[in-house]
Amino acid sequence: MSESAVQIIARGPRAVAEAAALSLDSDPLLEGATYSILEEDEDKGIWRIDAFPNDADDARGIEARLKAHDGLTVKVEKLADADWLAMSLSGLPPVRAGRFFVYGAHDEGIVPNNTINLKIDAGAAFGTGHHGTTVGCLVAFDELLKRERFERVLDVGCGTGVLAIAAAKTGSKVAVGTDIDQPSVRIANENAKLNMADARFVHAFGLNDRKVRQHGPYDLVFANILAPPLVSLSQDIKNALSLGGVAILSGLLRTQERRVSAAYLSRGFILERRIHRDAWSALVLRRVG
Repeated sequence: MSESAVQIIARGPRAVAEAAALSLDSDPLLEGATYSILEEDEDKGIWRIDAFPNDADDARGIEARLKAHDGLTVKVEKLADADWLAMSLSGLPPVRAGRFFVYGAHDEGIVPNNTINLKIDAGAAFGTGHHGTTVGCLVAFDELLKRERFERVLDVGCGTGVLAIAAAKTGSKVAVGTDIDQPSVRIANENAKLNMADARFVHAFGLNDRKVRQHGPYDLVFANILAPPLVSLSQDIKNALSLGGVAILSGLLRTQERRVSAAYLSRGFILERRIHRDAWSALVLRRVG
């Protein structure tokens, strides 16, 4: 990252922060920007958005979007010319999600013996396993595994590959991940080797790509992306699933649940469970029609 890189921080009440996050999601010019939203101070009801623009245009767009919401205080901080990603990861604690334990190289010495351990290095890819959306997916997957198994699993928008790797390490014979970002695919494949997991990741645009279709139909599809693409991909995800198959969807705010679930209910899914983590939601839906 260049020395001109910035982090944009916004703080305010939950309703205002969620509305601001929704406005970031709805802006097609900000699709590549990365941000998180979490509760910073429970006693005071303060929520925080951390955004990491890719360039100056992203920075201006994000700052303008956030400042348009009364009640948010917005601050832009310059990031030093250093390996800020590695530094931030070194301060992240490991994450326990059901039977899964997600950790980085700095946590090597504290890995439990009674968990399925996922060592994830982010590199230039998004998704360390710490984000509420990924944790929600892993918790949902853990609950499903208590009563059924999934032979063929697809992870749409795989990032670092943590979800497909989790599937491979719990017995899925086919665990495939896709991403439109080539560095993510490379890093996900490296993480699969690091975890000695039989998961493979491919660079693909959409679920109709031959590299995706050749392994289907799938028993389970993870899609941890954003609400708008989750809605637009509802028919493609249905087509990728076998009858009775499960979709675990995340990357959406709680306020976006109704919109996303409606798109899937109208296509022959039933909603089995919602999982909430901070302001984020994960939906478990089963294809019945």
